[in-house]
Amino acid sequence: MSEQLAASVAAVLPGARADLERLVRIPSIWADPARAEDTRRSAEAVAELARDAGAADVTIIAATGGAPAVVAHFPGPAGTPTVLLYAHHDVQPTGDVGRWTSPPFEPTERDGRLYGRGAADDKAGVMTHLAVLRAYGGRPPVGVTLFIEGEEESGSPTLPALLQAHKDLLTCDVIVIADASNPAVDVPGLTTTLRGLVDVTVEVAMLENPVHSGVYGGPVGDALTALVKALATLHDADGEVAVPGLVHSTSSAPDLDEAVFRSDVGLLDGVQLLGSGTIPTRAWAKPAVAVLGIDAPRVAESSNVLLPRARARVGMRLAPGDDAVKGQRALAEHLEANVPWGAQVTVTLEPGRAEPFTIDGTGAAYDAARRAFTEAYGNPVVETGIGGSIPFVAEFARQFPGAAVLVTGVGDPASRWHGIDESLDVAMFGRAVLAEALMLEELARR
Repeated sequence: MSEQLAASVAAVLPGARADLERLVRIPSIWADPARAEDTRRSAEAVAELARDAGAADVTIIAATGGAPAVVAHFPGPAGTPTVLLYAHHDVQPTGDVGRWTSPPFEPTERDGRLYGRGAADDKAGVMTHLAVLRAYGGRPPVGVTLFIEGEEESGSPTLPALLQAHKDLLTCDVIVIADASNPAVDVPGLTTTLRGLVDVTVEVAMLENPVHSGVYGGPVGDALTALVKALATLHDADGEVAVPGLVHSTSSAPDLDEAVFRSDVGLLDGVQLLGSGTIPTRAWAKPAVAVLGIDAPRVAESSNVLLPRARARVGMRLAPGDDAVKGQRALAEHLEANVPWGAQVTVTLEPGRAEPFTIDGTGAAYDAARRAFTEAYGNPVVETGIGGSIPFVAEFARQFPGAAVLVTGVGDPASRWHGIDESLDVAMFGRAVLAEALMLEELARR
């Protein structure tokens, strides 16, 4: 490792940490229309940081109806490859703010971890890339295109149109996606499998209007009960997904310690893990279904009536090797077939599908990454899967089939991405910056 590069990385980390906190303070929840202006403000802040890092040009782009994304170019020496560094500046909704230990948009450090929505997913990824570019004084050893998306947490619905319209701005030889997780804070991971994602909305109707539950209950059912019965058929008694026609696979990764896994997740005492097989198999290689929301009266506002209609949103993760269009249709057909009592059912296929993806972890780019990450972390790289979905990966692979794809980590099992008290291990953030800086150096040599 170059002592000069290590010193340069160390020198930029305090400023990168401060700018990460600045980004976390912007509630860029593109999924919430009320936060659209905040998401634009977040893009402008990223663009400003890219200019300050020495970008030759910076552009904010968006597809029709889509969120703002930032593209910045840092030319490299002649003959070197072009590396696209990807992250996203939008974040998930906070959930119940009252359950956060500290306010979600006020970054707070506790015990070496920085807490806040987006502190890990994925504003840490944004600042990892920018810190590396700062360490090189804006003149990296390879050509760099910085691409910071603004709607990843909404499923990237306009990404295909965005890539098609701006393909010339994004052409590259290697793609580095800082939007995954490491097995541990001192163990680097390269993600080689991703699950896909599809959503549907199911609506059940049984009555024209609400009616008295005492007068008519018994011979007449209600839509919410019918909906709940249909949703209950999505899993078998062991918690395996029961939707026919889906791909189920296995993972060869070593099993995780169940006690540690339960602690990281925050499972309550006595709550069982669903399904069968190792934890990596269940989390990375099999489908998963969750009821994301139900439209129904709140308990405090309920009354003794039979509900005429009820609606739910169901999300499904697809195993690597499956197809998002077929999987979404299979989910819809299962729900349509399992609504009881002759109730009317309408299933809407939601946009924003994400294809599952398997990455070929061989070649010069992967060799460079393994060397760099092993040196920076002091431990060998572990190939992992990820249960989440990154729509960008499959879409970019379609648009640029010759580019090598590397999915790297800025989180760890305790980061609680999408959950309450999301956090980033501060020491690991420094390792991630150093690893990426070394990787660019390795890619220049190769």
